[in-house]
Amino acid sequence: MPLRHKLVLAAIALGLFTTGASVWATQQPAEPAVIGRWDITVHAPERNYPSWLEVRRSGYRTLVGRFVGESGSARPISKVEFAEGLLRFSIPVQWERRDSDIYYEAKMEGDRLKGWTTDIAGNRLTWTAERAPSLRRASEPKWGAPIRLLNGRDLTGWRAVGDNQWKVINSVLTNAKSGGNLVTEQTFNDFKLHAEFRYPKGGNSGIYLRGRYEVQIEDTAGQEPASTHLGGIYGFLAPSEDAAKKAGEWQTFDVTLVGRLVTVTLNGRTIICNQEIPGITGGALDSNEQAPGPLFLQGDHGPVEFRNMVLTPAK
Repeated sequence: MPLRHKLVLAAIALGLFTTGASVWATQQPAEPAVIGRWDITVHAPERNYPSWLEVRRSGYRTLVGRFVGESGSARPISKVEFAEGLLRFSIPVQWERRDSDIYYEAKMEGDRLKGWTTDIAGNRLTWTAERAPSLRRASEPKWGAPIRLLNGRDLTGWRAVGDNQWKVINSVLTNAKSGGNLVTEQTFNDFKLHAEFRYPKGGNSGIYLRGRYEVQIEDTAGQEPASTHLGGIYGFLAPSEDAAKKAGEWQTFDVTLVGRLVTVTLNGRTIICNQEIPGITGGALDSNEQAPGPLFLQGDHGPVEFRNMVLTPAK
């Protein structure tokens, strides 16, 4: 075949390819504005409480997601409907005493969501949502002076939320039985935390970073790693290995939180390395992820002890 014929055929093929690519591009659906992560506040009669939503694509047109409610872990959303600014989805029951899924609906207004759901009694509750911040840092942190959070004498620097069962016994912060939670009076942004803890057989507690992201404490030695086991970021990030000691032994956490990036070292072994926390975990104090927050020790699940808690904040 003469060279000029080959060039003509090549030009035709290229034209068909670019035309096909152009048609494919025009057929692609526009990116729905609701895609992303959302920090939710539910407005209940007695109080407001936080929730969290993520919406993402699954395949060509289908939207799916994850949802975190007032308690529990992240739940899957098998289908998210979004058309003409109206969002609809339902989540499976987890802790709630219900017979059917929980339904949510919202209207997108600018870059906010305003919607409604129902409580256990069937009462209509309103909710609002803001886009979750990325929390990406422009540079590595420079660390300030370490802060000793426990003085070994009393609860100075902390406040109890609920029925207080916390006491200092022989220099150890002790939660004798299930009761209220304990929250620092100070708030923090990025930090490094060293904490030593101990629990009895079957023990269950947690440390909430900025009051929003729970590092799980639970008697799970010898079990396969899971996001709901010792050292996991509850419902989101699973440890890479089981580094737990037996119940009744003192154990150590070394946790670094920079923006959304977390590293967890349990008993000297790094089990989560610089991974992103997608959003708040169940039981969080609020959903205002942009703001600094306190440390929060979970005391409503049973006995637990802490000692030698040192927090080093970023400057």
